[in-house]
Amino acid sequence: MKKTTLNEVSAHTQLSKTTISRVLNGKSREFRINRHTQERVIAAAQELNYKPQLVAQLLHKKPMSTIGIVMPNLSNPFFASLASAISVEAKKHDLFVMLFDTQEDPVQEDSALSKMQEFRVDGIIIAPCGRDSRKLEKINRTIPVVQVDRYFENSELSYVSTNNYRGAYEAMRLLLTSGHRNVVCIQGPTFSVTNRERIRGCRQAIEEFGQECSLQVLGNDFTIQNGYIEGQMALSRKPRPTAIFAMSNTIMLGTLRAIKEHHLAIPDDISLLSFDDNIFIDYLNPPITRVAQPVSSMGIAAIKMVVNSIQNSGELHSNMLLTPTIINRDSIRIIG
Repeated sequence: MKKTTLNEVSAHTQLSKTTISRVLNGKSREFRINRHTQERVIAAAQELNYKPQLVAQLLHKKPMSTIGIVMPNLSNPFFASLASAISVEAKKHDLFVMLFDTQEDPVQEDSALSKMQEFRVDGIIIAPCGRDSRKLEKINRTIPVVQVDRYFENSELSYVSTNNYRGAYEAMRLLLTSGHRNVVCIQGPTFSVTNRERIRGCRQAIEEFGQECSLQVLGNDFTIQNGYIEGQMALSRKPRPTAIFAMSNTIMLGTLRAIKEHHLAIPDDISLLSFDDNIFIDYLNPPITRVAQPVSSMGIAAIKMVVNSIQNSGELHSNMLLTPTIINRDSIRIIG
């Protein structure tokens, strides 16, 4: 069957191709196209079988709003869980979800944002991987943007995240009260606000504890490879640290491999603590003590913020830090 062209629809309706395109791309209100003209275009498109998928959307009694979810790395269990939590909550609000994985690449992130603008999404939820907030701030003037987990501190953009400072502070306090005085932290990227807040919490806990303690901060990435390499280096130090605090569960997995290769036992030879929770951690031997972020609550809050902005047709101006919890398992040895 011959494919109908825009020229044929234009000839059939005696309307310009520009007007037809605007109607079929959902821009009637933006360009003040009256209802009668919209109905003529839709009827002609149906009759000529032109772009039936778009026509179906336009004829739907209650058009489904669309949100874009942008995650930096879905191979990371934390971001996979976060994307899932957001998607589950989106379905409750009858939202269609477009999911993008930027692979920690600002260029891919920029491309994803451009695609979402092209598709005219109604809202964007993003864990940014870039270092510049200007494009997101510009988009936020017309499309509500909510940052999750990662966020830009000195920006007008809204965010919902974990109180990373408090989580790391409490975890370091647990190590200190368990008798550890020689601790290595393996961190993620130093420009990441989540990482900076976690390291700040660790240092504050040591400062307030008031006893002499050696804290070495190593690494620069939220990856298994970073955990493995820096774990190898930490375990080769003399004296060897009594505890390692991994700043993500991916870093923890790499560190765990390094510990195994050094033929050390947890917690008898080395204690291990991790930021981020996942069900698989309880199946390790031994289960690892960790800081659990409220992932489900983050997803619910992000969707509510976007929905409220869509319904009220206004920019978002809301910041939220949720409280993490310590899940205490069997990976920390009590010294003394």
